[in-house]
Amino acid sequence: MAIATINPATGETLKTFEPIADEVIEAKLELAQQAFKKYRQLPFEQRALWMQKAADILERDREIYAEMMTLEMGKTLKSAIGEVEKCALVCRYYAKNAAQFMADIPATTDASSSFVRYQPLGAILAVMPWNFPFWQVFRFAAPALMAGNVGLLKHASNVPQCALKIEEIFREAGFPEGVFQTLLVGADKVGNIVADDRIKAATLTGSEPAGESLAANAGKNLKKVVLELGGSDPFIVMSSADVAAALSTAVTSRMLNNGQSCIAAKRFILAEEIADEFITGFVEKFEQLKVGDPMLPETDIGPLATPAILKDLDNQVQNCIQSGAKILTGGRPLSEKAGNFYLPTILTDIPPNASARQEEFFGPVALVFRVADIEEAIELANSTSFGLGASAWTTVNSESDRFISELEAGAVFINGLVKSDPRLPFGGIKRSGYGRELSIQGMHEFVNIKTVWVK
Repeated sequence: MAIATINPATGETLKTFEPIADEVIEAKLELAQQAFKKYRQLPFEQRALWMQKAADILERDREIYAEMMTLEMGKTLKSAIGEVEKCALVCRYYAKNAAQFMADIPATTDASSSFVRYQPLGAILAVMPWNFPFWQVFRFAAPALMAGNVGLLKHASNVPQCALKIEEIFREAGFPEGVFQTLLVGADKVGNIVADDRIKAATLTGSEPAGESLAANAGKNLKKVVLELGGSDPFIVMSSADVAAALSTAVTSRMLNNGQSCIAAKRFILAEEIADEFITGFVEKFEQLKVGDPMLPETDIGPLATPAILKDLDNQVQNCIQSGAKILTGGRPLSEKAGNFYLPTILTDIPPNASARQEEFFGPVALVFRVADIEEAIELANSTSFGLGASAWTTVNSESDRFISELEAGAVFINGLVKSDPRLPFGGIKRSGYGRELSIQGMHEFVNIKTVWVK
């Protein structure tokens, strides 16, 4: 895949980049190694000043960065501005809390003194996706850099300008040379980079195949990995739920990032008693959504990131219909527009053996199911190989308790939108990956948890 900025709203290639040569990769790895030796010794107060400055820069130039994201991968400009602001938030969160999160933890043993000390590992490789081109990077970089690690970013090949701009932000904020570097390389280079002794661990957000490949390479080289992969999150609405609130949130969740979000609700599981009411409202709201130029404030849904994603999504929809599913609205690309636009789509009556029940639809497509009771809802919710997030709507405490205990997911939200929050750990189970980002747990993924015993 070429490293290039291709406007997904028009298909126009705006800028292309040459991948860096092997000798440049070598130089950057060595620079990271040397930078770590000094950077790890710096006090948290100094790192925090630089991280706060990064947040200031993000907020100062939020519109510039947002336009760059929209131009490269098609998210609406208003959502891109929100993404930049969230990046500033995570920078400030770790600037404030890193020293506490990394403080020694005393333990009472037979020693005169014993405690746990957290220490940085070194250079961490981050393989990041295009769908949240700033947020995915900053939610890795803020805790990793505050812990004393250094970062190397291999970003998705369709967001090279975002990748380079993020390195520039950290450099302008004052971080020493080599503490955060972008590698403009193709996926074929990742294996050798992971194998290099100077890389101590890796993290990846992306597809299952990409996660499998990185995990295999890291395992071969005995290196720690955090993976955040796909999802087919259930959105369960029980008969006691506030249907109006659930409906509004359902549309918002499914259309996050033009439908291209791992934690977007994708399977809508409805109690029979409220199913007709919900579906009627769902179709109405989908048909009111405005699809078009993502730079315009009135646009709700922009283009999908690439023509290949558009084609794959439409193939999934058509296969689902051919298997016997019923289409309630949408179901095709918006052919009268140039670019990668797809109509908001709702499918229902999906047969039990349809492959769609096990797939992730990465675009504005909702799958709707009816269930008789909570047992059937939980069974259906857990019936995929994914386990990222889940949203359940009920006003019955016993039902809430069951959803919290029995849904197979890294996060369960009751009567709310599944989202990431710096104050809470984020990640999945099953084929949605392993390890955690954010909060104290995310910071501790890339540290040496060292036992100290003194007598």
